[in-house]
Amino acid sequence: MLIDTYNRKLNYLRISITDRCNLRCLYCSPRHQTLKLSHEAILSYEEILHLVRIAVKLGISKVRITGGEPLVRKGAHEFIQALHQVDGIQDVSLTTNGVLLKDNIETLVAAGLNRINISLDTLKPDKFKKITGVNAFDQVWEGIQQAYQNGLSPIKINTVALRHFNDNELEDIARLSFAYPFQFRFIEYMPIGTTEERMTSSLYTPEIKQRLIERIGELIPVEHQMSDGPAERFRFEGAAGEIGFISAMSHHFCHTCNRLRLTASGQLRSCLLSDHQEDIKTLLRSGASDEALSAIFLKTARMKGVQHSLTDDAPTRILSQMSSIGG
Repeated sequence: MLIDTYNRKLNYLRISITDRCNLRCLYCSPRHQTLKLSHEAILSYEEILHLVRIAVKLGISKVRITGGEPLVRKGAHEFIQALHQVDGIQDVSLTTNGVLLKDNIETLVAAGLNRINISLDTLKPDKFKKITGVNAFDQVWEGIQQAYQNGLSPIKINTVALRHFNDNELEDIARLSFAYPFQFRFIEYMPIGTTEERMTSSLYTPEIKQRLIERIGELIPVEHQMSDGPAERFRFEGAAGEIGFISAMSHHFCHTCNRLRLTASGQLRSCLLSDHQEDIKTLLRSGASDEALSAIFLKTARMKGVQHSLTDDAPTRILSQMSSIGG
């Protein structure tokens, strides 16, 4: 089974199905970057399903589809439907930037999707364009509304907290939890890859919490569920939704990490915040046995470190692009 050397049981596989994205967020990828994986370099859906079936036998039961932007790849909803049919997969979810969500929501729901994460770093259309390089705020907001109206639950809204960019809006985003039964989650920026702008001043969870408490009210803890990810969950008194904090930099949650990552190019990674990866695509395409492919999963699990090394004291930077890893 997928149990690492620190006795963490790994039952969660994040799968990037494309390195392409229709946004160019300034903290995620350089806007001048044009080099993308060729069609041949990317795992086919059939190849991914083969690896998922192997992973299930090793203990994987939860899958999240990521990118790039997964909805730019043709056939994403058919792939989600196929994942649901894999015996042993108990949970299939999707992370999206929301730009294409409105036009795809009905097919996604029909495919069996019931949980979704949507990125939204600002409530202001002009700032949205500044951060993402695209004037698409209205499309994203309409996509969120469509997801809500189609009964997806939970809907998680992910906001990367960026000092000098959106830090003056965090309170406004948090206040939306009074109107919508969503989980509004604030994520600490992580220095990954080459980006359009370097974030010179970190904005961490303790400061965000203090701001919200002072300006809105007490944050009441929500009991952590077994199916939850690393987010600390809270709510305001009388709110329909929740507030979450993902504190990868200020408060490592590595000791609870239960995930592996499969990149679009067929690399297995044990950690988002490490450049180490194992090539499983070459073996897969050479006709290797399932036992040999299982060995790559097990080797990747054994390579999982006790925790990542990205701290203010040791400012290592991950060389791989977030879009190629599948954040």
